[in-house]
This record gives sequence, C-alpha cells and structure tokens, in this order.
Amino acid sequence: MIESGDKAFFRIDGDLVVGNDAARGPWSADACHAGPVTAVLVRALEAVLPGKQLARVTVTFHRPVPMAGFHTAASVDRDGRHVATATARLTAADGKVCAEASSLFITASAHGPLPTASLPGPDLAEAAPGPFPVERAMHGLPFFQSGIEVAYPPGETPDPGPTTLWMRTLPIVEGEAPSPVQSLCPLADCGNGISRNSTFAEATFVNPDLTIAVFRLPESEWLASAARSFWEPTGIGMSQAQLYDTQGAVGFALQTLIVQPVKN
Repeated sequence: MIESGDKAFFRIDGDLVVGNDAARGPWSADACHAGPVTAVLVRALEAVLPGKQLARVTVTFHRPVPMAGFHTAASVDRDGRHVATATARLTAADGKVCAEASSLFITASAHGPLPTASLPGPDLAEAAPGPFPVERAMHGLPFFQSGIEVAYPPGETPDPGPTTLWMRTLPIVEGEAPSPVQSLCPLADCGNGISRNSTFAEATFVNPDLTIAVFRLPESEWLASAARSFWEPTGIGMSQAQLYDTQGAVGFALQTLIVQPVKN
C-alpha cells in the first residue's frame, strides 16, 4: 500500500514544480529523487513533440534538484519526418541548472505484426508485497518509498544483489494522468537501489545520469525492473535494468554510478 498522503510526486505552484514528500530522495532532505524528476523532464519533452513517440531519453544531473521548486523548459532541436530530437533543462528558482535531458523521438507507424525477440517478464499474479530495498533515508524524513508499492516475484527479495521487482507509483504531477513513459521513469531510476551490492549503511551509490530506451509503450499500472549493478574499485559503477509491463519487455534503463564506501 502507498503510505504517502500525497496526491502525486509534485504539485504546480505558479511557474514552479514543487516536490511533495514522496518526491524526496534518500540522500538529502532537500533534494528530489531522480526518478520523478526524470518524469517531469519527459513531460516537458513530450509537450514539444506531441506527434512522435519518445524512444530514448538521457538525463544528466549536475546538482541536487531542490524539493522547494524548480522550472523546466524544452525545445525541439530537429523535427524530421521519421526522427526528431529535443532537449530539456531543469533550473532551480535561483537560476542554477540542475539537470539537462537529450531525447530521441520516432514517428510510430502501423505496419502490422513483425518478427521480434520474445522476452516475457515476471508474473505479477505470483508476486508478493514487500518493502522497497531502500527502506530508510539518510535524513529520516518521508521519501520516495512512501509513494510506491512493491511486489517481489517468487525467489526474489530486497537483499543486496541482482533483483527483479514490481512497482506501482503515485502520479507524477497533481491533477494530471502521466504518459506511459512518464510512468516508467520512477522505476527506471531505481536500478541502483534495487540491485545494490551492499547494504545502504556500507556504501552510497549515486547516479549522475539516467538513460531510458523504450521500444514499446508500457500499458499497465504495475511495472517491473530486473536490475543488476557493477561496482569497480575505482568507485565507478553501472546499473543495468530490463523494464517490463504485464505483457512483457518494454525497454531498458542504464545508470552510471559513483560508488563510495561509508566511513564509520
């Protein structure tokens, strides 16, 4: 059950997008979780290219995104017959750039059935409710896990290591129904937490970027991620996740990681 009393991750206050409790990330009380933030950037990108389907978005996070509020703006770089590109920028109220997104849109066509790789996902009907792998934040305040529901397929647990789980989340913005890709963003940014290789108390694993590639628009409210993380002694890592809806695979998510042991 979603614990938060929030109606969505964010609310609109004048020209600012303001974070509700569920938008808060685990690292800082004042900073947003990157998943809902990515969804807001996708919202801006989709608004400038409504006639095409978003196939890939890459977000680079330059600094923490303030819960207190931020602005988003998007523009079309190129709009061709089949392919278009657009960029979006997120700025804090003081004008500092917090995140930037590049994207690729493709014109969807009705060709009829085509041969494709079959990659069925986990069975939601067999999944059991469970806790989000990151149950407590470093700041002790309500955060992202209060705005989601989680269920684990048989044999899966919230313990460290490669993990598959289902997730259902709040809407992104109060009073709006999220698009399919927007709905996917909060889960897509959780690969590093879902598949962390140690406990939260032993290491931090912050992602300064997120890439989501979508070849089929998700159709279900519940979405799944099968994630694994690679941590190197250099402190550089990567999380890779296959994303599913209840019908099967829909895309992939990739995060570069900054991994640092926690000093006691």
